[in-house]
Amino acid sequence: MSSLNNILYFQSGLGVLANLFLLFFYTVIILCHRPKPTDLISCQLTFVHIIMVLFGGDLWLTDVFESLNLENDFKCKATFYISRMMRGLSICITCLLSVFQAVTISPNTSLLAKFKHKLKTYMIYAFFYLWSFNLSFSSRWIFYVGAFTNVSESNQMKVTESCSLFPKNYIISALSLTVTISRDVFLVGVMLTTSAYMVIILFRHQRQCKHLHSISHTRASPEKRATQTILLLVVVFVVMYWVDFIISSTSVLLWKYNPVILTVQKFVMNAYPTITPLVQISSDNRIINILKQMQSKKYKNHI
Repeated sequence: MSSLNNILYFQSGLGVLANLFLLFFYTVIILCHRPKPTDLISCQLTFVHIIMVLFGGDLWLTDVFESLNLENDFKCKATFYISRMMRGLSICITCLLSVFQAVTISPNTSLLAKFKHKLKTYMIYAFFYLWSFNLSFSSRWIFYVGAFTNVSESNQMKVTESCSLFPKNYIISALSLTVTISRDVFLVGVMLTTSAYMVIILFRHQRQCKHLHSISHTRASPEKRATQTILLLVVVFVVMYWVDFIISSTSVLLWKYNPVILTVQKFVMNAYPTITPLVQISSDNRIINILKQMQSKKYKNHI
């Protein structure tokens, strides 16, 4: 169990550091350069992932809450509310990123082309609705999560050593589960649809390039690299999401707390927000260019 916790600590540390670096990069791009619409979305996603890793693992916050002398019940409610809200925002913003990239690379003759010049306007509305929906929908956890007590212990399901889930009314539980599954299935479906659309566009573009240049001399455009990156992120997200969904559903149906399974679930939940910044950093040439510029300026100052 201690080895699993050590792996979780390493994963959380790596995820926070990588996302902080990426957040700094997007802040520089947005403030000092000409950002793309997808940069604004990626900046939001990076911020969400930082909070998601900090609250999702419940590793970094224990000492913080203890130092502030906060009650355990407040800690449980705050941790669950924020972690579930950030999880919902993660799937929503990833879907938004996939849709906007599909619109960005769509041909001028397609139906999506007419939305290109209004992307920033649509983005503001999308951010407002996504944050409002997830802030309100995740508030249900405030009423059904709290500190573990010995009273009616059989009716509670421990999810950490000190926090537990309380049983819900059958109708409320069914309604909440239906809304959650419907939202997630819809968003995953949109991501897969836009991903298939982008794959078709890339395939057509690659086939056109074969008639103009030899494959050995063809260089990937920034749009193509960005599209490939988003496709990879969508695949990683879908896989990790369904693994997390299976573990969560099994635990709730059995209504049983297992520390090993819970640790594995935390690892799966933190996998996507940890992998995402590493993929984005390795695939975006602008990061390398900015680092080179900073290094050259530092070298000139020394001279």
